[in-house]
Amino acid sequence: MDGAADYLHGRLALEWSIVNLNPATGPQSTLDGDGYHSIAGTPAVIPKEQVERAQAKLDPINYEGTYQGSLQLVFVGQTEPNMLLVEYYSTAQVDHELAKIRLELSAAAVLVIVVGSGLGLLAARRIQRRVRVAAGAARRLGTGDLETRLPVQGRDEFADLAGEFNAMARRLGESIEELRRKDEQQRQFVADVAHDLRTPMAVLIAASDGLDGPDRDRSAELIATQSRRLSALVDDLLEMSRFDAGAAEFRPEPVDLQALCVDVVEMVAADIPVRLDGDGVVVGDPRRLHTIVRNLVSNALHHGAAPITVTIDGRSPSEARVIVRDHGPGLPPELAAKVFDRFVRGDRSRRSEGSGLGLAIAYENAVLHGGRIDVAGPGGAEFTLVVPRTPGEVSHYSGQLVP
Repeated sequence: MDGAADYLHGRLALEWSIVNLNPATGPQSTLDGDGYHSIAGTPAVIPKEQVERAQAKLDPINYEGTYQGSLQLVFVGQTEPNMLLVEYYSTAQVDHELAKIRLELSAAAVLVIVVGSGLGLLAARRIQRRVRVAAGAARRLGTGDLETRLPVQGRDEFADLAGEFNAMARRLGESIEELRRKDEQQRQFVADVAHDLRTPMAVLIAASDGLDGPDRDRSAELIATQSRRLSALVDDLLEMSRFDAGAAEFRPEPVDLQALCVDVVEMVAADIPVRLDGDGVVVGDPRRLHTIVRNLVSNALHHGAAPITVTIDGRSPSEARVIVRDHGPGLPPELAAKVFDRFVRGDRSRRSEGSGLGLAIAYENAVLHGGRIDVAGPGGAEFTLVVPRTPGEVSHYSGQLVP
């Protein structure tokens, strides 16, 4: 016991007690109610339950107890059989440190909440302002202001939104402008159709009235001529309606462009040379290719000047070209930009000559093949039909493929 006391006196910041239950080693601790009195060190009463637990184990036990009015951590262990060493460690310092840490954490939490709330309010105001700007732009766009745009700032989601909004507004403006242009074309189309139908109908009525008169042969001739013209106009209108409805039939087969061009020249009874350079065989709709070349040659005969040439350029393995060139005055720039529009004529005052649909039908047929028609001028007009070798290279198809 003296050795244990010397050992404990060497410990710092420690209160200790000794409980002795072995009468052979000196004074014995007495049991008072539910606890044992210490015989050395700090006077204390150790709970009987903890003493019995310590006697039953080789390693020290610990529990929380109250000593001198404060909560302490108590360790109980045997130094030798039936002699227990009790150590008291005050938690006041730890409690103080924990309280200090809790205070610091609370202050930090309050600071974080205040700063976070401030930053959140600033961010919310900034977002709200940009949302209001976007909402205002949407309202202006909805009222018809197609020039409305949002400023693109930074690289965040709002910048992406502004970019997409601007792209949408631009596409919407282009679509509406296209609709306006189509509407204008439609009105012009109706006016031109009405005019072109009125002329042959007026002639037919006058000629039919003349059948009862002395000039019967002349009246019959006029009726036949205007009937054919009226029939051709109706056929052209029906063809354009099929293109608009996407119902134009496309019947591909191998076509010899040289033989096709020669047949067109013979049909129009013109002295036009046809020259082939390379391979002139393509896969396409022969009726529609014939229509294209016939319209191009007829256009050169009516609006161009001799000499007129037809050249087939078949040197490319992927496409073939049919070039129809005349040596007339050519196309003025303002006409070249719309020469393939419907009811477009070189001279608007000459309303009785042609329907103004020939080049429009030719261009639609070229697109149906996945090709195009290029035009060059002045200094003589040059129309170039470009068609792919096979329908597999069709890139702009709007018809119905018929095997």
